[in-house]
Amino acid sequence: MKNLLFILTVFFFTTGSLVPLDFELFNKNFVDQTMRIDYYHTGNANDELITIDQIYRYGIWAGSRVHLIDEFNNGKYYAKIYDADSGDLIFSKGFNSYFGEYQTSAPAIKGVMKTYHESVLIPYPKNKIIFALERRDKENKLSEIFRTEIDPSDVSIRRNDLEDASVKVFEAEGNGDPHNRVDVAIIAEGYTALEKEKFLKDLSYFSKVLFSQEPFKSNESNFNIYGVFKPSAESGVDEPRAGIYKNSVLNTTFNSLGSERYLLTEDNKTLRDIAANVPYDALYIMVNSKRYGGGGIYNLYCTFTAHNQWKDYLFLHEFGHSFAGLADEYYTSDVSYNDFYPRGIEPVEANITALLNPPDVKWKELTTPGIEIPTPWEKAEYDSMDYKWQKERRELNDKIAELKRTGASAEEIEKAEMEYETKDKIHAAEVDKFLQSSKYWGKVGAFEGAGYSSEGLYRPMLDCIMFSKGDKPFCKVCEQAIEKVIKFYTE
Repeated sequence: MKNLLFILTVFFFTTGSLVPLDFELFNKNFVDQTMRIDYYHTGNANDELITIDQIYRYGIWAGSRVHLIDEFNNGKYYAKIYDADSGDLIFSKGFNSYFGEYQTSAPAIKGVMKTYHESVLIPYPKNKIIFALERRDKENKLSEIFRTEIDPSDVSIRRNDLEDASVKVFEAEGNGDPHNRVDVAIIAEGYTALEKEKFLKDLSYFSKVLFSQEPFKSNESNFNIYGVFKPSAESGVDEPRAGIYKNSVLNTTFNSLGSERYLLTEDNKTLRDIAANVPYDALYIMVNSKRYGGGGIYNLYCTFTAHNQWKDYLFLHEFGHSFAGLADEYYTSDVSYNDFYPRGIEPVEANITALLNPPDVKWKELTTPGIEIPTPWEKAEYDSMDYKWQKERRELNDKIAELKRTGASAEEIEKAEMEYETKDKIHAAEVDKFLQSSKYWGKVGAFEGAGYSSEGLYRPMLDCIMFSKGDKPFCKVCEQAIEKVIKFYTE
């Protein structure tokens, strides 16, 4: 065996690949199972505290056994695993968190402390490790905020006890070994036992949506998709502004962080326990609701509502956030964040820039030859049109929420919802027509207005699925970023 390994190593070294050396690193430090480290993340805008909750051992390791060190330099946090004896870094992963978003909210800035449950998944170590968490400061520099030693032989680690007979798994797309595929788990939320067939129909539909879009379309054979169904006691999810609360399995709710369309769950433990029934690299939460809403947090999960007119857009847009760490490119809509991207600091996300050095824009190799940087565009006209709609949009949504909260008739609520949907679709068509009429349509440059900021942040193209709603592709920069993540998981 040692001779065979030596021959393979020499062969790949001489051909310029280090793949077997990386695979040897996996075999040296890990076994083919998953360690899930659950912890509590407590704090406000200025303070944070990490405390370990529980550690689990189960399943196979779904991730790459070649790429163990994350070099994307993306995410507000990094989990780093060191061999306890040598101090060598043997695994790392960047990510964002619900807590990280909470830190930018008004309550956190006022000093309100809050606790979130979080998880980090790593391949199961053979020997003692150091588990460390690093966080970016306002200049995007990483520094360690927590470390602890973990002994993989510790008897307090829970082993193979996450199987749940009430959870049913369905394979929507199966293309091979989870170790070199992107494994996506789509988790049911707000579907009752009587709505299982509805879930399966939605699962099939959205699996096709994913592969209708590049770069997923060209990489379909590199994906496995699992549907994970645990019935909810009630159909639908919470809508606090409308006074509607549902007993759903993942406790997902609209109005997360105070934003009416933001749809997240704080019940991380239940989510992870259900998801543990399949190998996964990425998590979708498919929400049984016709109201527009969703959310995506990098290397955490994304949510989307399955039955509204923008469902395809939501499915792809939110996955752009959670899977590839793409930033929102829009800037006119209301959000609950404050100073999410500090002025004068280059964001880590691939698709927005502060343009601190215009000749060396981060997507320089993709820019249209001869294009001006920054790129002038019809921004004042766009802003006038879109800010006007955002005001009307807020009023329409407030009206719908009030009708639901005050017990209006189903007919009256449906009429208000139809008015909103019709006007929203008309506005989206107007935006498309306006942007497509620009002489810069289809060109890659640096267009001011991105990342919730009208000034000081720039996006690569006039339009993209990360900028506006509708049936449209990812821009060239976003597509390239997604392609790199797919390659990371599949090599």
